[in-house]
Amino acid sequence: MLLQAVSRLGMVSRQVLQHARRNIGVSAVAAQKAAPVTDPIQQLFLDKIKDYKTKSVGGKLVDVTPQVESALKDELDKVDRVYSAAGKDMTQFPSFSFTDPQLESAGLGDTKDLDIVEAEETIEEVEEDNKPYFVLT
Repeated sequence: MLLQAVSRLGMVSRQVLQHARRNIGVSAVAAQKAAPVTDPIQQLFLDKIKDYKTKSVGGKLVDVTPQVESALKDELDKVDRVYSAAGKDMTQFPSFSFTDPQLESAGLGDTKDLDIVEAEETIEEVEEDNKPYFVLT
């Protein structure tokens, strides 16, 4: 009995150690994010991202030249001609609205109400039961 308790305690301690290793392994990455960046390439990348964020205010192109602006205008004019999209903003994602079509009947002819059909069947059964099996003459 004591031997079983010790072996169970050994299994539980192994499970606890395994879970602790997993949790420490996962939380080590989160702890490293708080540390300052020491890699110069990574720091340069972060600086460029921050610079881009400050330049891209208003949804406009960043560091655009007049040639790029004219090329964009030409492409939008070309799309306008090809797709006849005069007056529409082609830089926005289109909005869709779907409606369900009206369904028509399949044209099976006259349909009977189920209650009426069941009533007719019960009347036929009663009439069948009331007929004599043989006729006396």
